[in-house]
Amino acid sequence: MNAVHVVQVTLKSDGVVGRGECRPYARYDQTVESVTAALESVRQDVEADGFETALDGLASEAARNALESAWIDLRAKQSGQSAASLLNVKSPVSRETAFTLSWGSVDDMAQAAKAASAYPWLKIKIGVDGLEHVQAVTSARPDARLIIDANEALTPADLPQFLSALSDLNIALIEQPLPAGHSEILPETDLIICADEGLHSIHDLDRLWAQGYRAVNVKMDKCGGPIAARDLILKAKSMGFIIMAGCMVGSSLAMAPMLTLESLCDIIDLDGPLLLASDIEQGLSYEGAIVSPPSSELWG
Repeated sequence: MNAVHVVQVTLKSDGVVGRGECRPYARYDQTVESVTAALESVRQDVEADGFETALDGLASEAARNALESAWIDLRAKQSGQSAASLLNVKSPVSRETAFTLSWGSVDDMAQAAKAASAYPWLKIKIGVDGLEHVQAVTSARPDARLIIDANEALTPADLPQFLSALSDLNIALIEQPLPAGHSEILPETDLIICADEGLHSIHDLDRLWAQGYRAVNVKMDKCGGPIAARDLILKAKSMGFIIMAGCMVGSSLAMAPMLTLESLCDIIDLDGPLLLASDIEQGLSYEGAIVSPPSSELWG
């Protein structure tokens, strides 16, 4: 992948500007064109200040996220309150973020893991044939905690052996090993299995808990914006889930709303801008693994 395409929403009112960003994702049958069309379909409501009506009319979670993020940013700047205050959460503080290692050869990934020595948390995306890569990364960085993103690549028959092979390694989470929507119960394991593609709304949580998931990766482009993400996180926490704040690849404008909810999250995985050749102006400050809260010029 050489580029990612995002959709940004800009709202203007009496000289005040609010912004939001989403990443249309093919996995969820989204394109720039479909997300843009969804936003255009509620333009009249937005221009009439009917934001709640507009948001209710958006079936696209990505489109809703971009619009809701821009609306909250606008409200914050109009009122002089922070987005955290509007969302009724604690003011965000600087946090460690995980860092994603790009897929490559076993040797390349081992070298990349060594080069990422500033990051205590490393995330690697693998398929069913990625165990050798995981072992190489753990050998290169025995100090690092690993998040293994299996990207729905395994079958129920594959999973027990896969989990067994990882059991003695420093694995923090295993994301979505089975396809989203599967009906099987996860095998018993001491490893923490995290739902990603299988989680979109509060209504998924009971099923995921019953299947054996004990962590969830919350992304605003999946659930539909900062308010939906906050409510989803609070419900998941009340059930005992570990919460990871996740993201699609995008600019700092896409990361800022999720980072504003960091006080509710156990693990931060908001490295999207670090994977870009260039970021948006007034982007988030990253110093090694530490990402700082957004400035008001960026968002909220």
